[in-house]
Amino acid sequence: MRIAISTGGGDAPGLNAVIRAAVLSALGRGWEVLGIKRGFAGLMGDDEVVELTRDSVRGIGAQGGTILRTTNRGSPFAYPRQRPDGTWEELDRSDELIANAQRLGIDAIITIGGDGSLSIAQRLFEKGVKIVGVPKTIDNDVSGTVTTFGFDTAVSTAIEAIDKLHTTAESHDRVLVLEVMGRHAGFIALHAGLSGSADVILIPEIPFDLESVAKKIKQRDASGRLFSIVVVAEGAVPKGGEVSIMGESLPGQDRRVGGLAQRIAYQISERTGKESRSLVLGHLQRGGMPTGYDRLLATRFGGAAVRAVADGKWGHMVALQTPHIVTIPFTEALAGPKMVDPKHDIVQTARAIGISFGD
Repeated sequence: MRIAISTGGGDAPGLNAVIRAAVLSALGRGWEVLGIKRGFAGLMGDDEVVELTRDSVRGIGAQGGTILRTTNRGSPFAYPRQRPDGTWEELDRSDELIANAQRLGIDAIITIGGDGSLSIAQRLFEKGVKIVGVPKTIDNDVSGTVTTFGFDTAVSTAIEAIDKLHTTAESHDRVLVLEVMGRHAGFIALHAGLSGSADVILIPEIPFDLESVAKKIKQRDASGRLFSIVVVAEGAVPKGGEVSIMGESLPGQDRRVGGLAQRIAYQISERTGKESRSLVLGHLQRGGMPTGYDRLLATRFGGAAVRAVADGKWGHMVALQTPHIVTIPFTEALAGPKMVDPKHDIVQTARAIGISFGD
């Protein structure tokens, strides 16, 4: 058996732990393992396909990023190519990918990625490719799995930032607005905000009203708490408004969401008269060493993916359904994004201890 491993979409702490576990598990079965560089670009001649050995993965379990590199604009079904006049077009190169995989003698592919990568995997599966998926997103928005690796690390990074913002906010009697990742789902903002004792948490699932946010801040001032911490997911939306778009997207990329914290800080200052500052945590959440929880989960996913290949679970994704790792069809994982339930006990607890969601 010769298998290939691909990492696509945004990077997440724990990717290398998945690769390591999959490679070692496969080699232990006497299989050969190849690594496809930069998503699927390596199978389309735009990057390399390399052999993965025990030496290749030695010591990488604790490293952030991915040794195979990644991309969020490399769909083989809409592959961006620049024309001579500088404009862009998107080509369907999926048949080329499949032909090159066959030429290399690849029997099966393990793809590690979020909903975009899993959508590509589903379409490749429909074209006859033997493929298994591993869910990857720091946003924790892939359906069918309790959590994904990288999420715990991202939340820990955000909590550390909130802890540090508390001291400077209190010293200056300021409002500090922290923007964290979360295009469609507010799990990072919710978990980090509650754990870090934020005063306001704004998430995509609960549209907010800035008057309500300002009211919460004025209430704190009146009680003698002259500073406030606001944690906002990048995809949060005001009531009756739209998501905040930041700059132009590259061909093949989704719209760039962000810039909301600065706007909110400005409007808080207008409504309360308080000095307000903003901070975008950005890609710090994606980088660095994965937590112990993420390393363990990623390692379990890597081993389970190889077992899924051995069992012929084509068109399936490995998933955590506590306490076990199971496999579910891509279609189930892609039925819709997993989002925060506004009635979830975490939300209820946050409200009960006085945190405002701006609604």
